[in-house]
Amino acid sequence: MPKTTLVSLLCVIFIGATIAADANSWRSRSIYQVLTDRFARTDGSQNACGDFHNYCGGTFVGIKNKLDYIASMGFDAIWISPVVKNYDGGYHGYWATDLYQINEKFGTAQELKDLVNAAHAKGMYVMVDVVANHVGPVVMDFSKIHPFNDASHYHDRCQITDWNNQQQVEYCRLADLPDLNQDNQYVKQTLLDWIKNLVKEYGFDGIRIDTVPEVHPTFWVDFAKAAGVYQVGEVFNGNPSYVGNYQNYLDGVLNYPLYYQIKNQFGGRSSMYNFRGYYQSMDSNFKNQDLLGNFVDNHDNARYLNQYSDRRNFKAALAFALSVRGIPMTYYGSEQFFNGGGDPYNREPLWTTGFGKTELVDFLKVINEARKSSKWYSQSQIERYVDDSFYAFSRGTTFFAFTNQPDQQQTRTITYHPYSEGQMICNIFNPTQDCVRIQNKQFTVTLKNGEVKIYLPQNGFLE
Repeated sequence: MPKTTLVSLLCVIFIGATIAADANSWRSRSIYQVLTDRFARTDGSQNACGDFHNYCGGTFVGIKNKLDYIASMGFDAIWISPVVKNYDGGYHGYWATDLYQINEKFGTAQELKDLVNAAHAKGMYVMVDVVANHVGPVVMDFSKIHPFNDASHYHDRCQITDWNNQQQVEYCRLADLPDLNQDNQYVKQTLLDWIKNLVKEYGFDGIRIDTVPEVHPTFWVDFAKAAGVYQVGEVFNGNPSYVGNYQNYLDGVLNYPLYYQIKNQFGGRSSMYNFRGYYQSMDSNFKNQDLLGNFVDNHDNARYLNQYSDRRNFKAALAFALSVRGIPMTYYGSEQFFNGGGDPYNREPLWTTGFGKTELVDFLKVINEARKSSKWYSQSQIERYVDDSFYAFSRGTTFFAFTNQPDQQQTRTITYHPYSEGQMICNIFNPTQDCVRIQNKQFTVTLKNGEVKIYLPQNGFLE
């Protein structure tokens, strides 16, 4: 290879390595959330799990072997469970006992590196879940924790009983899990060094941070800087002003306010006008909506289909989360119509399905591919039509139409849109047969059986 070519190639690699995992680059990504213990086993076995409260057998190798399944739905990023050694029964990863060892139930350090490398080879980012608020349920026997093995490393023992008392939230225990004292300089510096080294050692592209409000927010500024990659924090609260405040300290937060809106409008079938009110309030509460994590399901809430059984509205809800401002996060098993209840029953093993194709597998693929090709994630979101049962918006030259009343055909004439007279637009789910031309500065959208329509100009995608 000529010297100049080699130098150029090395420059490209170096630049990619230094900027590939910043917050802005994550805007284009579509994340598939994996609960490591419940996704796939090393040996590929499909036997059911006997006890959802304990380990079921999912591994790093299992995930690596099924990356093509994830990619087949158009996802280009994965979020995996916390990877550190855990207290007995900590299949979820949130009961750390040793920050410097990898959870042997999931695999070895080398197998974790192999997973990240394999994902990168397929063009996927990897986000790791991390915890800096608490450790495993050792009560007061801190000798079981490494490196935080002294009482001085923790706040005094008290329980969070009033979630409106912020001091209590930050200084007391969640579910009696020993609460780390980040005001202790040793604890703070150890956590900062740990996250910096974890990201660097394994090549993670982003971090999801657990229990963010339970730590004083100024700590997260230093933690984010030490990580050096995109961070999205869990603020389990539906109040936009409370949740939005934490985006002053981290790149992004999980969009719980949107989660509740999606459930209310699509599941509860409340008026779609509520989306208007929600979006009118968001800019005043959030620093950057494009860096929020949008989701319909996750491991901390009973699945959507457990509360609302209409699969048509579930499909619409998933499409909405993938289409609006923010970084979409789709929980594993959604594509298989999982409907588990509260923890741990919303953490079903996926391998029992045989990773088969469903209508949602193809549905998600179409949306993810259109999102990536059209780059609608980089375009402003503009409401175009709203009434009680119909909501439409555009992003660039992509037009989105949703209904929450699948039993009634919905037909609307759209006069406010981004298109030119005579322009042809086609529905991405049926691009050869479902097209409409703009005439007299308007077009008609008909939604049957709760379908979602996403229109793109016939002459190609927005560049």
